[in-house]
Amino acid sequence: MDDDVDALYNQIYRELVLMMIENPKNIQRATYLLWVAHDLERIADRATNISERTIFMVTGEKWDISDR
Repeated sequence: MDDDVDALYNQIYRELVLMMIENPKNIQRATYLLWVAHDLERIADRATNISERTIFMVTGEKWDISDR
């Protein structure tokens, strides 16, 4: 799941940068959207970490959720 979110972030990043290059009037709006995408990606990273730690606390097993 984490890899999926990373891939989506990279896709959004590329599209927004292209949008800024094509029309500089979009730079401010696209910059805001880049920060939103970045923050959502970080939230997904944190959710993954919380999930892995919760699984460890309950089962004693170390899981790497991004591999599943």
